[in-house]
Amino acid sequence: MTEKTFLHFPGNFVWGAATAAYQVEGAWNEDGKGPSIWDTFCHQPGNIARDETGDVAIDHYHRWEGDIGIMADLDLRAYRFSISWPRIMPQGTGAVNPAGLDFYDRLVDGLLKHGIEPCATLYHWDLPQALQDRGGWPNRDTVHHFAEYARVVAGRLGDRVTTWVTHNEPFVIALAGYYFGNFAPGVKDLGAALKAVHHLLLSHGYAVEALRDTARCKLQIGITLDFHPIHSASDTEQDRQAATRFDTARNRLFADPVCLGKYPEELDAIYGSLLPRVEPEDLKRIATPIDFLGVNYYTRAVIQHDPEAPFAKARRILPEGNDYSQMWETYPAGIHELLTRLWADYHPAKILITENGDAVPDGLDIDGRVRDVRRIRYLRDHLAQIHRAIVDGVPVGGYFAWSLMDNFEWAYGYGMRFGIVYVDYESLKRTVKDSGRWYAQVIRDNGLDMA
Repeated sequence: MTEKTFLHFPGNFVWGAATAAYQVEGAWNEDGKGPSIWDTFCHQPGNIARDETGDVAIDHYHRWEGDIGIMADLDLRAYRFSISWPRIMPQGTGAVNPAGLDFYDRLVDGLLKHGIEPCATLYHWDLPQALQDRGGWPNRDTVHHFAEYARVVAGRLGDRVTTWVTHNEPFVIALAGYYFGNFAPGVKDLGAALKAVHHLLLSHGYAVEALRDTARCKLQIGITLDFHPIHSASDTEQDRQAATRFDTARNRLFADPVCLGKYPEELDAIYGSLLPRVEPEDLKRIATPIDFLGVNYYTRAVIQHDPEAPFAKARRILPEGNDYSQMWETYPAGIHELLTRLWADYHPAKILITENGDAVPDGLDIDGRVRDVRRIRYLRDHLAQIHRAIVDGVPVGGYFAWSLMDNFEWAYGYGMRFGIVYVDYESLKRTVKDSGRWYAQVIRDNGLDMA
């Protein structure tokens, strides 16, 4: 192995893996937990592939100790998990469920016992159904309920958990949930979706303040946004303009207010009178300083003009001849392009890659091993591009593989496997995949062998 083929990462680089509460916990109605919008959505026939639900998911709620043991065996330095709001506050506001806090208390202590840093995400899509019944994220009141929830959680865990993400992928929460309607709560109303965007970002600002005011140790706080490098399908003026519109509506709609304290001016031409009212001081609150920007990256978007397309008169295409997995084009160079752009446009204090991974149809071979070569290649090639960005001066401080384990993949049910640990959905037995063993070696080496 030579220096040219081995990519060394910074000495303080954080290596981890990530999950989300609804995707792994199960125990959907146990120990005082209230229903979430995903419980409701999944229980309505036709919303999820094969009508599957997250009722049991992979039973992390009962199997967390064994799962931490797997993390320790993989030498993970950090674990990014999300907290279920309705498990803590079944009505979304008011009464607190002690058993819910107790669960995350045990989880955090178990992680720390094994030298694994707990990184908590306050919201990964599972709004309490009681708040959806009162209007959900399009209702401005939800902003203040979220801040209340943040204070409750920080009051219990804020003496040990130092890394916090407020929201995971507000684009998906707002647009997939309230406009496209293919995710919970299944609403199809663009005006409602745009109100949800603003209120999600505003609630982020309030939550940052709540966490800092309540926690009893120095925190690192950020928000996780999912980004796509946007490429025009051709050199025609129409396609280039479509790509620009898509970038504004997909990327800048979220990054500009968080990082620059303003919405893109171009939104007026895209959405016009549907844009929600912004109250005085809202943008200042949204741009409350954060310690890192969380970045989820999976693929790029190649955009073609389409006047009939419901979203920014632009539609995504899949170029022929490229490498594809079950869900998207494999495009490792996109993460370098994205990171260098974010650094140039926004100059965040630090960037954490909070999700990166791929859905590969893998399974147990006859000898009980999972040889997921494609996933290893995906992770290796993306990590190489992240290293390239670090060399170029982008302050990337950590990487969380998505996902620690196979789990419930939202509208796809159990049909897509992202884990570096295989889960048999009948027995719920866990088996570390070849990608998990490979990633563990990367962590131990703090670097990547490209030979």
